[in-house]
Amino acid sequence: MTRADWRCHDHPGAFAEAVAADVSAVVRRSADERGESLLALPGGGTPRPIFRKLAAAALPWEAVTLIPTDERLVEAGSELSNTRLLEESFAGTGARVASIAGGETDVESAGDLADAHLQQLPWPPALVWLGMGEDGHTASIFVGPDLQAALNAPATRRAVGVRPDPLPPEAPVARVTLTKSAIAAATALIVTITGEKKRALLERALAEGSASDLPIGRVLADRPQSLTIHWCSA
Repeated sequence: MTRADWRCHDHPGAFAEAVAADVSAVVRRSADERGESLLALPGGGTPRPIFRKLAAAALPWEAVTLIPTDERLVEAGSELSNTRLLEESFAGTGARVASIAGGETDVESAGDLADAHLQQLPWPPALVWLGMGEDGHTASIFVGPDLQAALNAPATRRAVGVRPDPLPPEAPVARVTLTKSAIAAATALIVTITGEKKRALLERALAEGSASDLPIGRVLADRPQSLTIHWCSA
């Protein structure tokens, strides 16, 4: 069973404060030890208030590079773009936002290009921060024809193109995503979820590990280090 440090919060404000504090600690430690800090951050609605707290924090932003854990294959500037979310959230901080998508629409080519972009960044990430969907996906590692490619990519492979099946109705497009091995390489790993349903789902996924039918269970399986889970009941 994957080892996890659960941190439970009753109020969204406390949840956001705690996650922001953990991410800030990672940034400071990485900047002190390595002189730089590569953070892979999630999309969606849950992290937005946390991003606001982080952007207001006095951190060594000039040493920070931000990437999305996954990106939709959409036009630059699209409202569906996770890169756009990071650019808007951290504008003015001095952090660098690096895109992992480059305008390719072919899934395989987009995955190769994303991997090439990531090969140019300082590795491993100081932090990978994951969310989880109600279907158990994480980043853009969904059930679908490319699930095994994302889970079983070689350790040197950092991103692949994926086609969720079915496509999520809120963003019915193909994507690129960090691979399981890229996620596992992170010095620190944080998962943020809200609500009782997602907590029960994640607990099951962690207990099942590599045998889980939920992508997040298989992504987090076999991690030698403990991971931190922030959960808010509201």
